[in-house]
Amino acid sequence: MTLDLEAKGRYWGQTVLECIESFPYELPIDSVGLWQIVPAGRHEFGLTGDELSEFVRRCVSELLAKGAKPVVGGAGTKYFWIYQPQYGETNEKILDAVMKEWLASGAPDCDPGGLWFALPSPYVGNRE
Repeated sequence: MTLDLEAKGRYWGQTVLECIESFPYELPIDSVGLWQIVPAGRHEFGLTGDELSEFVRRCVSELLAKGAKPVVGGAGTKYFWIYQPQYGETNEKILDAVMKEWLASGAPDCDPGGLWFALPSPYVGNRE
């Protein structure tokens, strides 16, 4: 099966491609979490299996291409977000590691306390 980029969503009226391209627009305002991406593909577009995986891959790739890095919440630190270097340094390695982890966990809808993507800023730091 091939992901149909022109398929329209059930609720928002966007195409799959428009949805993928829209996630990075949030980055200057806030981080984008996997918990937002996966349900968009699954519930808005009815994607499953390989199509859902391709949707998630494309969304994460778009975020990385715009400069976002993998982060988790920074509760208990001086930062809002904590960079997650274990995913790799290049966009390709990060994308592969994120997808491998998500698929190995059963491709769930994810939790807001899980992985997010943020632009580098004073609010993003390393665990001390």
